[in-house]
Amino acid sequence: MNVELTLVTSAFCGACARTRSVLAEASRYLPGATITEIDVARDPDAAEALDITSTPTVIIRDAAGVQVFRAEGVPTVPQVLAAGVRALPV
Repeated sequence: MNVELTLVTSAFCGACARTRSVLAEASRYLPGATITEIDVARDPDAAEALDITSTPTVIIRDAAGVQVFRAEGVPTVPQVLAAGVRALPV
């Protein structure tokens, strides 16, 4: 399985720490999932390319890179797990 969990953060984002914890917990149940973090201040071009309007934003993609989930704000572990299942190959 290859599920990509992308977290877009900013330095002064309290909710980003909670989101980081949610993704870490969910990834325990998604073997092979990778978590990538993008800081909008350090990589504004990447944030713009992803059409980020607020932080935290979580984007989940399948192995082909197709976005199957996007959440602005803190998602729940069940939401992330459900999206992870949608990202699995059929």
